[in-house]
Formats: sequence, C-alpha cells, structure tokens
Amino acid sequence: MNGIRTNAAAVMLGVSPNTLRSWERRYGFPRPRRTPGGHRQYALNEIESLRATLAETHNVSSAIALARQRGEGPSSGSRLAAAFAAFDEEKANCLLEESLALRSVERTIEEVLLEAVTAHADERARASTPEYEFGWRYATAWLSALKRLSPPVTRTAGVLVLDASAPLELDGLYSQSLELMLRRAGVRTLSLSSAITGSRLARALPALAPSVVVLAGRSITLDALGRLVYSVRSVVHGVQVFDFRGAVPDTGASTVRRLGQTPLAARDLLLGRLEELGPSRHSTAARPLPAISAR
Repeated sequence: MNGIRTNAAAVMLGVSPNTLRSWERRYGFPRPRRTPGGHRQYALNEIESLRATLAETHNVSSAIALARQRGEGPSSGSRLAAAFAAFDEEKANCLLEESLALRSVERTIEEVLLEAVTAHADERARASTPEYEFGWRYATAWLSALKRLSPPVTRTAGVLVLDASAPLELDGLYSQSLELMLRRAGVRTLSLSSAITGSRLARALPALAPSVVVLAGRSITLDALGRLVYSVRSVVHGVQVFDFRGAVPDTGASTVRRLGQTPLAARDLLLGRLEELGPSRHSTAARPLPAISAR
C-alpha cells in the first residue's frame, strides 16, 4: 500500500501529528483512509504535493488550495481505497480511467484495483465491512466488463481455473484477475467453482481440453480438491496442475507447481509453461492419472 502513518506524514511536512489532524478537520485535506485497526494512513502523493506547495506559499490554507488545484497526483491504490471508503462509485470510475491512461490494464488491476480492495480486507477477523463489500462488488463488476471486451483467442492451449474461494473472499478477486489477464493474452480459459462434482465437471472438459489446471481459493478440503483434479486427469491426458495463492498447503511433498501470489506474475509463468508444452500436448485421451499427491 502506498500510504504512510500520521507520524511519518507529519515529519515529512515538518509539523506535529496534532497539527496534521487539525488540518484534516478544518480543511479536509490531506484526507487519510483508516486501516482495519482504525489508524490513519495518508496517501504519499498527497503529502508530497502538500509539502511542495507549503514550501512555495508558506501559508497553510493557500498551500492546501494549491495542492488541490494541481490535483491529488496519479491514481493509486490508496486513492481508490478512499473512494471505496466514501462509497463513491463515480470517483472510483474516474480513478481507474486515470490509471488506464498511465498504466496497462494488467498493472491497473494489480497496482490499483486489488490494492484498494485489499486495503479494506481484514482476513484475520473474518468479518466483512461495508467498505470492503462495496469495493469487492465494484471490482467484480469492473473485471467482468473487461472480460467481455477481451480480444479473440489466439492460442490453442486451454486453462481451467478451479476456484475454491468463498463468496466475497479476496482470493476470488485474484482468481478473476488472473482469468482476465489470461484471456487478454489470447488464452482460452474456463473458470468453474470447486463445488461442481467430478462427474459434472467432466462434461465441460472436452470443449476446453485444458493443458493446465489452476487451483485457486482455500475454502475446500485437500481431499475434495484432489478428487476434482483426478476427474480432470481422467479425461484430459497430460494436464499440469498449478497452485495460485496457496490453494494447496505447501507441505514440501506436493507435486503441484506454485504460481505465487500476484496475477500478473502468475500469468507470465503460465504463458511460459504453455509455450513449452506446445500444441501437441492438447489431447483428450481418457487415461486416469494420480490426483494431487505426495512424492
């Protein structure tokens, strides 16, 4: 998160934390967001902008007015998180449009959208908040709209994403983000819930003939996940299985390959692997192979 606590922001501006809080109350700027623990966290670009205008004007009200006039700096995860905290959909739209003018879709997703939703997540407490749910639902709709605008498929390889995340779970957004990035790279993808039984899952496999299965989300037992992978391998010969964001516990004995925590890096690893596999591996011979297993 590109944000700093009150004491650090005050040091940058050369004032006391109490003075900084008084500016927030009087002028509404700089405007911090609140962490799940209730602490203020200021956007670094706002503090840097205000520091520059204070040096120019030597007057608080003039400096704040000038910083606002110049804008709050480039769109960032912290600014989008603030829009989510204010339940301001119009502001969120503007921030993402600004980001797309500076960044790729992929970087906007990873550096702005996911960062903003994550800022309101408190996975330890396992309790949702209005700000988090607003951000999560907004992000889901935004990703879905982009999915419909994805370019045509240009690769023969298929990727099946088995998503075991619970409703409103942060992992679900990461799974959606990875699927969108793969589609934008021309990869045929299919995302299905892990709640689907193995026999029903088998009906969808011939249409995709996946070379790769990606396991995402952690709201499923390892045994149930293993049965789903077995069902895939019973239909598609040679399919390779990857873990995204810890769907499979890392015991040191699993044969599942790891994609890491971020969708952009995971996409790059998958694209590299699909290039290595080549089109000759995309067969659908019915031959059962072991499920998720230990060596």
